Amino acid sequence: MIDIKLLQNDFDTVAASLIKKGVDAEILNNLKSLSENTKTKRQEMEDVTASQNRLSKEFGRYKKEGLDIASLQNEINGLKLKKQELEEEVKVLEDNLSSIILGIPNIPDDTVPIGLDESENVVLRQIGEKPKFDFEPKEHWDLNNGWLDFERGVKLAKSRFSAIKGQGARLERALINYMLDFNRSRGFEEWYVPFMANTNTLQGTGQLPKFEEDLFKIEGEDLYLIPTAEVSLTNLYNDEILPIEELPLLMTSYTPCFRKEAGSAGRDTRGLIRQHQFDKVEMVAITKQEESDEIFEKMVSCASDLLTSLGLAHQKVMLCSGDLGFSAAKTIDLEVWLPGQGKYREISSISNTRDFQARRAKIRYKDGKKNTLAHTLNGSSLAVGRTLVAIMENYQQEDGSVKIPAVLEKYM
Repeated sequence: MIDIKLLQNDFDTVAASLIKKGVDAEILNNLKSLSENTKTKRQEMEDVTASQNRLSKEFGRYKKEGLDIASLQNEINGLKLKKQELEEEVKVLEDNLSSIILGIPNIPDDTVPIGLDESENVVLRQIGEKPKFDFEPKEHWDLNNGWLDFERGVKLAKSRFSAIKGQGARLERALINYMLDFNRSRGFEEWYVPFMANTNTLQGTGQLPKFEEDLFKIEGEDLYLIPTAEVSLTNLYNDEILPIEELPLLMTSYTPCFRKEAGSAGRDTRGLIRQHQFDKVEMVAITKQEESDEIFEKMVSCASDLLTSLGLAHQKVMLCSGDLGFSAAKTIDLEVWLPGQGKYREISSISNTRDFQARRAKIRYKDGKKNTLAHTLNGSSLAVGRTLVAIMENYQQEDGSVKIPAVLEKYM
C-alpha cells in the first residue's frame, strides 16, 4: 500500500510516478480530493475534541467556585454530539480512502525505464550460448517421448490442466528438489507452507482486492488457492515486529500455484507455458530498508546462476513502468531461450516491493527505539513447468528423447 502521508504531502510527484504505471489520472484526482476531505474532517473532529476536553476541565472549576454550570453543561453536551457525528463521518471517509488506496499500485523506482508495455522492456544482458542442432528443433508438445498428456489433464479438470508421466514426472520432481537445494546453498531457508490462504493474507501481498477474479476461491470458506508461494512466505510475518538482528530473512519454498489466467484469453493455449496449475520454487526476502537493493541483486544472481547450472541460455530484462506488477517498485525478469519457439520466454521474475507489502501486512522491525516498515522482495527460482519445457526443447534429440542436464542426474 502506498504511503497516504506521502500522497498528501507531495501529490503531484506521486501522481506523476503512478501515471507512468498506467494509473488513470481521474482516479488519482478523486483520491486527492477524498484524502484532503478526510484530512480536513479529521482536523475538525480533533478541534472539537480539544474544545470538549478544555470545557470539561472548566466544569470542575465552575462547581468548586459555585458558578452556574447549566450553560457550560449544555455546551459540553453539544460538543459531545458534534464529536460523535464527526467520528462517524471520518470513519466513512477513511474506509472509502482505504478501499481506494488498496487498489492503487506501488510507485516505480526512479531507475525503472518509462514505457507502456512489455515491448519497451530493456534487455540488460544475455547469458550462455544457445544450442545448435543439425535438425529442426521442435516445440515441447511436439516431441515424441510420451511425457505430456494434455487430453487426460483436460478430462480430469478442464482446459489448461495437464498430466505428466514417466520420465517427465520424475524430471519435474528432480527439478523441485534441485532448485530447493540450490537456493538453500545460497542462504535461503526452506519452508513448507499451506497451499491455501485467507483474505487478510492475500490482501497483505496485494492480490486482494484488485485481482480477485484471477484467484480460485474455496466455496463457503474464507480461503483461496494460492497463486504463488510469495503470498504464504511473506505473510508468515504478517503483523509482527522483528528484531533487527534477525534480518534479512531469506526464505524458499516449493508450492503448486493456481491461477485462473483471467486476462490471458487466447495466449499460450498449447503446451505448458500458461497453465491454471503449475509448480514453482519461490524466493522471498524480508530486509532492512537500506539492504533491499543488495538482496535484490543476490536474488537475481541466484536465479540466473541456477539457469546457468542447468546449461540454459537466458537474458536479464528490466521491466518498464507499464509492465511492472501491481506490488513491484522494480523488477528484473529472466527469460530462457526456447529453440522450438525460437525466442526467449519469461521463466523468473524478481521484484523489490520496497515497503508496499510491508505496510499492507504490517511487517516491521525494531530499529533502535522506533518501529520501521521492512522491505519485502520475491522472485521465482524457478517456474518448474517452464524449466521442464526449456530442458525438453534445449536438450532434445532428433528421435524425440531428451538428455538430462548433468546436475540433475543424481536426482533422477
